[in-house]
Amino acid sequence: MPCCHGDTTLPCAALTQKEHAVLSNTLLFLFSQEPSKECEPYAFHENKPIAPCGAIANSMFNDTLELFYNDPNGTKVQILLNTTGIAWWTDKHVKFGNPGGNSPNLTAAFQGTTKPINWRRPVFDLDADEGNNGFINEDFIVWMRTAALPTFRKLYRIINKKSGMVPTLPRGNYSLEVVYNYPVRSFEGRKRMILSTISWMGGKNPFLGIAYIAVGSVCFSLGVVLLLVHHKCGNRNNNADISN
Repeated sequence: MPCCHGDTTLPCAALTQKEHAVLSNTLLFLFSQEPSKECEPYAFHENKPIAPCGAIANSMFNDTLELFYNDPNGTKVQILLNTTGIAWWTDKHVKFGNPGGNSPNLTAAFQGTTKPINWRRPVFDLDADEGNNGFINEDFIVWMRTAALPTFRKLYRIINKKSGMVPTLPRGNYSLEVVYNYPVRSFEGRKRMILSTISWMGGKNPFLGIAYIAVGSVCFSLGVVLLLVHHKCGNRNNNADISN
């Protein structure tokens, strides 16, 4: 996940951890008063439907990370971390949606529901920006795109590139302040923040490169073997036809 974009953005902060075993989950993209049975045991709490329901939603990463530049004069300058632009456009505008359509009153839309057990705030209070709240909150959307491997990265924030020749992150010392809300000791997990660069192709993912090379090598080897078999057996079949 994360990174820095040399031209326009410097996404920052990634989370890597040992993924805990999750139960089968169905997220209610379009809200329903009756959560799916696949959300169990995170479908109801205190006789109210959980929004959003399911084990994956319940385990959403909720640490708060703040990055500061330690100026040589002794002051600390906070680096602005953008909370939007981290989710896929199709996820935010097509796949996910809030109940009530374009209604700005999410409190009323989620009336009669309760927050997931491990969340500190309800889903309608995730962000002060109404365009980044509820089921279309980008932190929530990124978390719900589950990883295939137990160790994974997820884009947390983006740092916009400054205009002109001023470096986005000047050389020097930085400090990271963490509000610890997401415990990982129970499943022997680990968390890290990573500053990295990304391009239009996304962030660094060595697994995909290794997988492509491995699969390509296997396919090439099989192609060579089949070519030799065809060349050898094909000549035998031709000779047999001529003799008849």
